[in-house]
Amino acid sequence: MSKAILSTEIEILIPFHDVDSMGITWHGNYLRYFEIARCQLLDQIEYGYREMQDSGYSWPIVDLQIKYVQPSTFDQKVKVIASLVEWENRIKINYQVRDLASNKRLTKGYTIQAAVDAVKNEMCFVTPDIFRQKLAHLLPVTKDQTPGVG
Repeated sequence: MSKAILSTEIEILIPFHDVDSMGITWHGNYLRYFEIARCQLLDQIEYGYREMQDSGYSWPIVDLQIKYVQPSTFDQKVKVIASLVEWENRIKINYQVRDLASNKRLTKGYTIQAAVDAVKNEMCFVTPDIFRQKLAHLLPVTKDQTPGVG
């Protein structure tokens, strides 16, 4: 598993409208929980969806995986952890949904997003410089680099 360079976590109280007739969270709602955590993660580097759009790129999800380990239920408090683990050719964010009280993992997954040049409507095969700039303060400096010089 890749090491995260940036992580965030949010707390969610599972609402009644997110559960099925058995009181179990409907599986599709986990993608919404991932999205909320992903937005908070990107906001930490000041590159949320508005900033993405303003920079001339869209970042559609091109791949997604989710594994349901244990169900969450109505009125359960959970935390969603989002961790940025890849950023050079695409954005890969890993997620975990954990019970807030016990810290037991309930769900895990990832999303992969690729940059698309909004003017050319072409997928970028290398992460645009704007995203690299937003991450610059988080990336380790190698012996071949001088901090602040790029």
